[in-house]
Amino acid sequence: QVYVVESGGGAAQPGDSLRLSCTASGRTFENYALGWFRQAPGKEREFVAYAMRDGNTTDYQDSLKGRFTISRDDAKSSVMVYLQMNSLKPEDTAVYYCAAGSASRLPQHYKYWGQGTQVTVSS
Repeated sequence: QVYVVESGGGAAQPGDSLRLSCTASGRTFENYALGWFRQAPGKEREFVAYAMRDGNTTDYQDSLKGRFTISRDDAKSSVMVYLQMNSLKPEDTAVYYCAAGSASRLPQHYKYWGQGTQVTVSS
């Protein structure tokens, strides 16, 4: 059975940094993109970033480039993917989801999803 589990969310103040972690296990993910999406209240789920196994192939939502960094570690039997979020803004408040699927910005192209972790940015 495939498991995708996020951690590291919480409360932050504007300008703070947070790092989200995700563990994906239960199958091989070598050909899968591991990505992050987020969903704010009343809004659609939106793409944040994804990373491929080679470590060099990444994609970001244009507005998040420079503030968010995705990384991935396939060294162990389970895959770890991280999202470093810097200079947080209130508009970054959302539930953040980790997902595994095709290299795409569209959530419907991702097959496996975590339960999400809440990030709240406020002063």
